[in-house]
Amino acid sequence: MRSDHLRWAGVGCALLGSVLTVLVVVWRPLLSYDEQLAGDLHTYAVTHPRVTRLVAVLSDWVWDPWTMRALAAVACAVLWWLGDRERAWRVALAVVAASVVQQGLKALVGRERPVWPDPVDSAQYAAYPSGHALTATVVCGLLLWLLPRPSAWAPAAWVLAVVSVLGVGFTRIYLGVHWLSDVVGGWLLGVALLALVTTVPVRRRGSAAAGP
Repeated sequence: MRSDHLRWAGVGCALLGSVLTVLVVVWRPLLSYDEQLAGDLHTYAVTHPRVTRLVAVLSDWVWDPWTMRALAAVACAVLWWLGDRERAWRVALAVVAASVVQQGLKALVGRERPVWPDPVDSAQYAAYPSGHALTATVVCGLLLWLLPRPSAWAPAAWVLAVVSVLGVGFTRIYLGVHWLSDVVGGWLLGVALLALVTTVPVRRRGSAAAGP
């Protein structure tokens, strides 16, 4: 049942992500709302440097895509060492696919990042979608998927994952390097990719010999 719910959530997020991608390209009012929100947050960021430095550490180090990829690499290594090769490959392929999707869409959409006379942070490549939001969604979702069930750590893991995914999205807008719709697009595409990777049943060794 849980797999079915995630599968349908993935389909819904894929459709919403596709619609949002089109709107980012053609619908001017969306950019106007993005600009208003980004401007308000940037004003606060400029006038509160201590808060901004903390947010930058969270965004550029703690929740950075390379930090997330390193966590995924550790998970792959542990799974490989335990002999769970299929799930190790799934985690690796999901992280690679997330990078391909984000860079492909950045090149295709070519959306410019916010430009400020007094920037508090910087970023490379095009704006849409947010690679930070997409990568955090995929990696945190994968780590929850790998969590043994039942697990006493599950509630804390869920809280940490949700805070990380939502938190990194906020930091990208606060630091003035992304629009809100970039972050939402990253979340939607991340859930869609996560559902694609995790809802296909994992083959267990010896399952064929065990019979129905």
